[in-house]
Amino acid sequence: MERIVIYQVLPRLFGNTNATCKPSGTIEENGCGKFADFTDAILKSIKELSVTHIWYTGIIEHATATDYSQYGITPDNKYVVKGIAGSPYAIKDYYDVDPDLAKDVPSRMQEFEQLIARTHAAGMKVIIDFVPNHVARRYDSDSTPANLRPIGADDNPKQQFSSTNNFYYLPGTKFAPTFYIGEGKTHYNESPAKVTGNDCFTPSPSVNDWYETVKLNYGIDYMSGAKHFYPYPDTWIKMRDILLYWASKGVDAFRCDMAEMVPVEFWQWCIAEVKKAYPDILFIAEVYNPLLYKSYTKTGGFDYLYDKVGLYDTLRAVLTGMRSAEAITWWWQSLGDELKDNMLHFTENHDEQRMASQQFAGDAQRAFPLFALSALVDKCPVMLYFGQELGEKGADAEGFSGADGRTTIFDYWSLATIRRWVTKGIKGLTPKEKALRNRYKKLLSAVTGENGISQGEFFDMMYANYNLHGFDISRNY
Repeated sequence: MERIVIYQVLPRLFGNTNATCKPSGTIEENGCGKFADFTDAILKSIKELSVTHIWYTGIIEHATATDYSQYGITPDNKYVVKGIAGSPYAIKDYYDVDPDLAKDVPSRMQEFEQLIARTHAAGMKVIIDFVPNHVARRYDSDSTPANLRPIGADDNPKQQFSSTNNFYYLPGTKFAPTFYIGEGKTHYNESPAKVTGNDCFTPSPSVNDWYETVKLNYGIDYMSGAKHFYPYPDTWIKMRDILLYWASKGVDAFRCDMAEMVPVEFWQWCIAEVKKAYPDILFIAEVYNPLLYKSYTKTGGFDYLYDKVGLYDTLRAVLTGMRSAEAITWWWQSLGDELKDNMLHFTENHDEQRMASQQFAGDAQRAFPLFALSALVDKCPVMLYFGQELGEKGADAEGFSGADGRTTIFDYWSLATIRRWVTKGIKGLTPKEKALRNRYKKLLSAVTGENGISQGEFFDMMYANYNLHGFDISRNY
C-alpha cells in the first residue's frame, strides 16, 4: 500500500511573484497566484519531495471583495468578507472555481481542469476542500448545472426549520451584527437573518463568530434536537451531487472542512454514495473531538482524520516545554488499534502557526524533529504545508491576518521563500533553505521508499528507558 505524503498549497499565494506586499492590498496592487503557475517544472520539484497528493486549498469560488461583475459574477458585500481576497471557506458557488486563480476568467474551469491533468501527469493526485457545514452569507451560484437547483433556491424563509430548507432562518429578524455593515447602498441586508456558520443562532454575531458564513441544514432541528433524516433532507442530496461533480473532473480526494459539525449519518450515506461511482476516492475529515473519531471513521466512512488534538498538540507541547516527551507514548495509546491507521499527521497547515515562527519554535531546524517523528511513527499519511520545507516563518502582517505566525488565507500576498523558488528554481534558494529542503527530501524519500518505514510496524521503546542513566524522558523519545 502506498504511503501517502500530502503537500498543502494555497494557489492564491504560491505562484505570486509580486513583491509589493502592501497590507490589505488589492489584487491589482499585490498580485495573485494562478492555476498556470503550477508548471510541469514546479510540479516536478514538488514531486521530488516524494509527494503523492497535492491539496490545492481555495479552489472553489468563495466570497471576495474583488469585483468580477464584468464577467457576470455577482459582487460580494465587503462588510461580510474577511480580508480583501476573502476566506476560501466562505463558498459562494459550489460549482465554480475562484476567478482570482485564472489567467483568463471566462476560461477558469478549463484552467483548473488542465491543472488536474498536469498534476496527474506529474505522478500526483489532487485533493480539494469540501466545505459542508456553511457557505458564504450571500451564496449565489450561477454555475449550478441546469438539471439541478442551487442551494437555498427553494427555501421557505418563513420557517425556522424545515428538512426541505437548506438554511436555518431566524424569522422576524434582520442580520444585525455587533460591527459595522455599511449604510445606504453599501449596507448588507439579510432579512430574515440566517443562522451563522459556527452554530450562532442569533441575528447579531460578533466579529469573533464566523460572521461571513451561514449554517447549512442537514435535517437537525436544533430547537427541539429532533433529527429528520428520512426521507433524505434536500441538503444531503445537493451535497452528494456537488461531490460527484468534482469527482467527475478528476479530483482524487476531499479534505472535508469541520466535518464534525455535520451529522455522521449524512457522511455514512454520502461517502458510500460517492464511492459507488469512484471507489478509490479518499475522504479526509477535519475533526477535533477525539470522542467522535471512531464514529466518523467506522460509521461515517472517512479514510483519515486530522490528528491535531492528538499528535500535533502533543509535539508542540513537548517542544515548548509544556509537556514531557513521554506524552508521545500516551498519544498513541489513547488511539488504540482501531484508529492507529486512520490519522493524518502534520506539523503545519493553514490554521496553525508556522513551526519556524517566533510564536512556535523560532527556528525551522529546531522544529524538524517534530515533523520527522510525525512521519516515522506509523504508516499514516503525513502532510507538509507549502514553504515549510524552506523554513517559512509566517512573520508578515498581511492585512486581515496580522503578524500571528500564520500565513494568511484572507489576503493577497506573496512569500519571499516561494518567490525565489518559483522564479529561479532550487538554485534561487538560500543555503539554509536548500539544506532544510534536502533534509525534508531525504526523510520523505525514506518514508515512501523504505519498506521498513512505509510498511513496517512501530514499537515504542520508552518503557525501557525510564531508569536509564542520562536519558531524560522529558526531552528524549
